[in-house]
Amino acid sequence: MRTFVAIELDKTIKDTLSALIQKLDTGGSNIRWVKPQGMHLTLKFLGEVSADKITEVKAVLGSIAKDYSRFPLSLKGTGIFPPAARVPRIVWIGLEKNESLQNIQSRVENELHNIRFPKEKRKYHSHLTLGRVKGPQNIEIVMETLDQYKEAEFGGMNVNKITLFKSTLKPTGAEYTILSEFCLE
Repeated sequence: MRTFVAIELDKTIKDTLSALIQKLDTGGSNIRWVKPQGMHLTLKFLGEVSADKITEVKAVLGSIAKDYSRFPLSLKGTGIFPPAARVPRIVWIGLEKNESLQNIQSRVENELHNIRFPKEKRKYHSHLTLGRVKGPQNIEIVMETLDQYKEAEFGGMNVNKITLFKSTLKPTGAEYTILSEFCLE
């Protein structure tokens, strides 16, 4: 099964991001916007994982969660990947620098590497994906609107757990199912 490790977002944050997407969605752009049920903060994408290996992943995540306290997370700013591209691939919301988040993500990366999951080659850049750009149609309008929010604050939440998700790809987009949740101390 296709899986990833993430932080589930509060409903208030999802509502705020959905309202921003409505402002950005000009109707003429070729962007696949993330639906509220698909909004999360990815810590590590695992890919296809066997049922046996899922048991190992759960043990690792349970061990990690016990070593960390709950922490606040604040959303701030907007941007694109790749940066400064005329036609970006991703439209995102940023997060304020957070040592707890960086430590947990790094630990997830390292400990899952110990059970034979490859390390990500790119440096981790904490963000929430709002949309995936499929083509250049009317992208300038979206970029102008997005630029108005590059320093905006979008609220915050308390992170209480990390979650192991299953991702099922469908023609209408990915569907996410919670496999396990691991509460922070």
